[in-house]
Amino acid sequence: MPDAARRPTAVVIGGSISGLFAAAALVEHADVTVVERDILPVGPTPRRGVPQARHAHLVWSGGVAAFEEVLPGLVAELTARGARLVHIMGDMVSRAPNEIWFRRFTATHHRNLVCSRDLLDAVLRDRVLADTRITVRQNTTTLRLEGDTSRVTGVHIRTADQDAEEILTADLVIDASGRGSHAPQWLTELGLPHVVEREVNAGVAYATRLYRAPGTSADIDFPLINVQANPATAPGRGGIILPIEGGRWIVTLSGTRGGEPTDDPAGFTDFALALGDPVIGALIKNAEPLGDISTTRSTANRRRYFEKLRHWPDGFTVVGDAVAGYNPVYGHGITVAAQSALALRRVLRCTGITRLGTARRLQCAVTRPVAAAWDLAIGQDIFYPGAGDTLPTPLERALARFVDRAVATGARNPRALGALLDVMSLEKPAARLFSPDMLIPMLFGPKRRFLQGPPLTDRERKAATS
Repeated sequence: MPDAARRPTAVVIGGSISGLFAAAALVEHADVTVVERDILPVGPTPRRGVPQARHAHLVWSGGVAAFEEVLPGLVAELTARGARLVHIMGDMVSRAPNEIWFRRFTATHHRNLVCSRDLLDAVLRDRVLADTRITVRQNTTTLRLEGDTSRVTGVHIRTADQDAEEILTADLVIDASGRGSHAPQWLTELGLPHVVEREVNAGVAYATRLYRAPGTSADIDFPLINVQANPATAPGRGGIILPIEGGRWIVTLSGTRGGEPTDDPAGFTDFALALGDPVIGALIKNAEPLGDISTTRSTANRRRYFEKLRHWPDGFTVVGDAVAGYNPVYGHGITVAAQSALALRRVLRCTGITRLGTARRLQCAVTRPVAAAWDLAIGQDIFYPGAGDTLPTPLERALARFVDRAVATGARNPRALGALLDVMSLEKPAARLFSPDMLIPMLFGPKRRFLQGPPLTDRERKAATS
């Protein structure tokens, strides 16, 4: 069939959140095959290939907006199934890394989407895979790329019940296979140079336990409770209570080297009580656990600079955690996945999939949301002992001091908080922190007093303990 008469084809490696959003963005321009090594579950149930799903997840408002642009109505589907749109900071009790409690201002527009990862995955899968232009090859492993240094033309795959390899041809291959991506190796096998990588590892370990929401807290919009670790007082320890669907709380505790949380049930609450503020421990002290404690240590910030390769093959693009994975405490991975899919769609609406140079343009486009999240993550983690091969530069130290002042200002001023959340939510670039909304309150006030403890209301405390 002549090229002008056929619909292009695309392969997405991985049925992850990044892969599903990428497929949703591509289907407007091509028939899509998703190659997934696992068997995808039905409904909101745990998936073997996503062990991190047990920990607390949220979607920043920049991600919520991208959800709606890529898949209109998706947020409504999630909230209908039990997810919540949590106002920042009105529905949150949050202590910043510099140990300042935020006031619960309600003037900002920012909303975080909060639910279990299992529910998010299930609703997204159902929505994306309902499109008849998308085919899923489950229980299938991608072995390597087909092509050469100038163009990738497909992938070599093998199903679990077959010995023979198969070549799946495509006009565009998207690698969304996550932190374990083999893309750097595959590219060198084609004859391209090694991809530059960087790692900043704060040595964070996570421990998570599910609880039944105590007292009558499930009957109200109980706030998200977040005590963030302080890099200046290593080991950094923090925790979060995430009220989710089904009248449950996800409680995730974290600690850096020398201060890791335990998987011992007897020590879990003690760890929470020993945080910089004991609010999380006090709230779960008499709560009913639902299952065992899950732990993980795969939390390093790791970035691969694919966009810096001098030569890039047509027909291949890398997205999601395969480009950069972040310390999960910052909650940016899902937001970046949705924004990257939006970037793919915007490029493809201006140029054809098969046109020379399209793949490089796609790779550069997905780098922008990646870079924003990366700078926010390492801006904190680089200050933990042993996090990187080099010490923070004078510029990085100066920026960190400015961010501390911005947080202190935002904790007491709603205009400054709006500017801070624009950046933290990945809605606007970091330059927003230097806008008049931030600088005027920072320099001239008026300045309210800092809160001396977590701003829980009497009603909320009573609901959690009654």
